[in-house]
Amino acid sequence: MRTLRLVLADQLSRDIPSLAGLKSPEDMQDNLVLMVEVRAEVTYVKHHKRKVAFLFSAMRHFAEDLRTDGIALDYRQLDDPDNRGSLAGEVARAIASFKADRLLVTAPGEYRLAAEMAGWQELFGIDVEILLDTRFLSGIDEFASWADGRKSLRMEYFYREMRKKYNILMQDDAPIGEQWNYDVENRKPPKDALSIPSPYIGEIDDITQEVMSLVYERFNDHFGDLEPFYFAVTRTDALQVLNQFIEQRLSHFGDYQDAMLQGEPWMYHSHISFYMNCGLLLPLECVQAAERAYHEKKAPLNAVEGFIRQIIGWREYIRGIYWLKMPDYAEANFFETRRSLPDFYWSANTKMNCLRQCVLETKQNAYAHHIQRLMVLGNFALLAGIDPKDVNEWFLIVYADAYEWVELPNVSGMILFADGGYLASKPYAAGGSYINKMSNYCKNCSYKVTKKNGPDACPFNYLYWDFLDRNSEKLRGNHRIGMMYKIFDRMGEEKQKSIRNDSKRFLSNIE
Repeated sequence: MRTLRLVLADQLSRDIPSLAGLKSPEDMQDNLVLMVEVRAEVTYVKHHKRKVAFLFSAMRHFAEDLRTDGIALDYRQLDDPDNRGSLAGEVARAIASFKADRLLVTAPGEYRLAAEMAGWQELFGIDVEILLDTRFLSGIDEFASWADGRKSLRMEYFYREMRKKYNILMQDDAPIGEQWNYDVENRKPPKDALSIPSPYIGEIDDITQEVMSLVYERFNDHFGDLEPFYFAVTRTDALQVLNQFIEQRLSHFGDYQDAMLQGEPWMYHSHISFYMNCGLLLPLECVQAAERAYHEKKAPLNAVEGFIRQIIGWREYIRGIYWLKMPDYAEANFFETRRSLPDFYWSANTKMNCLRQCVLETKQNAYAHHIQRLMVLGNFALLAGIDPKDVNEWFLIVYADAYEWVELPNVSGMILFADGGYLASKPYAAGGSYINKMSNYCKNCSYKVTKKNGPDACPFNYLYWDFLDRNSEKLRGNHRIGMMYKIFDRMGEEKQKSIRNDSKRFLSNIE
């Protein structure tokens, strides 16, 4: 039986099931690996230029490693003259050329591709086997079983089960330190004169340079800066990024993981989501590296636990929610918002310095850390009533670690509360005081964070209350924000009128 084995752009790992059993040239007698760069996959949304270059370069380097190991490979570059431009078109070509009897592919990470692949067996007229993606630590069916019958799906309880399953930071049946979660210790505001290490900067070899030229030529109208290009594009270099984080940043990650500083986009974060999400790093090896650092006394427990929770807790939980609730989840719009995304999400042309800095850094780096995404960019979209479809598309376009399985639940569930509380117990809404506490952005802003109303007041201050006011019918009964409605009710009619008028004026201007 002649078997074609398809490897997708986010499956750059020798551990994926579709490459299982290929260990020597002798294994390749009736096997061919297919990898393709196709225009449709980078233009269904117009992905950030640097994301396109990163994935194409990583794919080409991974292909070189396969060839070095004697793996028979059909690799179709985007600019090959006979490239058909779509994944299905290239698979059909390869099936005919290789005379394949069977197609193997590891399950895709996004619903749109899974839905397309469901019809491939009929389309191609050969056996198509879609294999479970074993790189994740919780299977889709396993998560569904955990969720079955629960009134609420809180990540904390799932996370504890994952800690037990993989024996991470455990002593017998109890968590090391006698606490499961150290989040309350991980919210320190930034201090002056923090010594933040430089981020990893990879070398640009001939393969990457060729890809960058291709992106300049074919995708120059996409959002974002292509240079300077710093990504690791091989597994060896991705492991170096991980090791650099463990040695240089992990010890301070916990304390300052929520902090934001102008001119410091990288802070003490790990910057490995790019590599986990495309396969160059595996989640368990990252978790175990951090756990070793704790046992070797290189990093404190609050930092190590917080980092591990992001991977075996939040990352796995988010993926489980995505597959449990799709395709309906993509349509969720609890607040029935319809306002279009403001232009400054692309241009950074706004007097709100926090938003300006986060958009500029996103444009420059195809990256922003989770608090910038949640409490600045996302918080504004929530308070301003931006349509979830616009916000989801923007997040999917601009970040190099964004794939729908991780982006959609984070945006619709965590950021926008568009699912009505299925994922989060309350909207993550905040006024300007939170941003002022956790950053130095307000020092350089045209607006005054201490002012609550008027043309020079921080828009977050009145938009926060206007958001609660507009959505009173849907939110007043939420026990986690009930106190805020009591405060709003005590403000008096004139104060409430000022909030509504300031909000109306500001939102009219951004339209």
